[in-house]
Amino acid sequence: MRSSNPVFSRRGFSRSGGYAGFGAAPQAGSPAAGQANPYAGGNPHAQTQAPTNPYAAGDQQNLTPEQLQQMYGAPPAGTLQTGRMTMDDVVMRTGMTLGTVIVAAAVAWIAQLPVGVGIGAALVAMVLGLVQSFKRTASPALIMGYALFEGLFLGVISQVYNDRWSGIPMQAVLGTMAVFVGVLVAYKTRLIRVNARFQRFVLAAAIGFILLMAVNLLFAAIGGGDGLGFRSGGLGIVFGLIGVVLGAAFLAMDFKQVEDGVRYGAPREESWLAAFGLTLSLVWIYLELLRLISIFRD
Repeated sequence: MRSSNPVFSRRGFSRSGGYAGFGAAPQAGSPAAGQANPYAGGNPHAQTQAPTNPYAAGDQQNLTPEQLQQMYGAPPAGTLQTGRMTMDDVVMRTGMTLGTVIVAAAVAWIAQLPVGVGIGAALVAMVLGLVQSFKRTASPALIMGYALFEGLFLGVISQVYNDRWSGIPMQAVLGTMAVFVGVLVAYKTRLIRVNARFQRFVLAAAIGFILLMAVNLLFAAIGGGDGLGFRSGGLGIVFGLIGVVLGAAFLAMDFKQVEDGVRYGAPREESWLAAFGLTLSLVWIYLELLRLISIFRD
């Protein structure tokens, strides 16, 4: 069963047939390296079977020895074959989505859009993100629409914070970049190993975190003030740090998704989903840092 929540999961987190998930191959260099291709169809529990390419046309059992030799001597998927996801695809799509977020945020900041417009943009972005997350295929229009409205919201909320704590948005941006680079280095050096246990732990922690924040917001709406105090004072610092750590964990899972997609020759449209996941994680980290720094500034 596939989990499609845009915050709690990524496109590839599935128990069968999905990359970067419970059936995914381990990171390169890990002790369990060499398991079956997570894109391969069939029984996900048959780990002893040799890796197969689910995108190869025809029945391999009917191929001649010469054809088999040509097939096994061919380059890996994603290098010379067309229609396969590459790292350049991921970088380009991520640049497009993040660029749209930045430009929209700048427009909202310069135009000094009211808070109500920012809240409306946040709701539209949430709806678009949910629709995309429940689709089985990537929709560039939905992803770019999400980036546009999310950028408008970030521009409005950043200006609100800047009016009270001058310079705080730039501090949050620098902090987000630092977290991104730190997680990337830790992932590439295998200090962080994304496996099924890691994903389950992050998923459970994220669910608990979101529920607590929702309860805190409910109490704040009913009783006023800071609700249960999870977003201010000492507890606010603790939960802010937890939020940043969760965002970093989401980034690590995004890197795993990209690595597996390129390695196993995922369809090129999967690069849009990778860009979508990276954008979600970076926005999450930025908002958590924005709130966390504001607490320290107080």
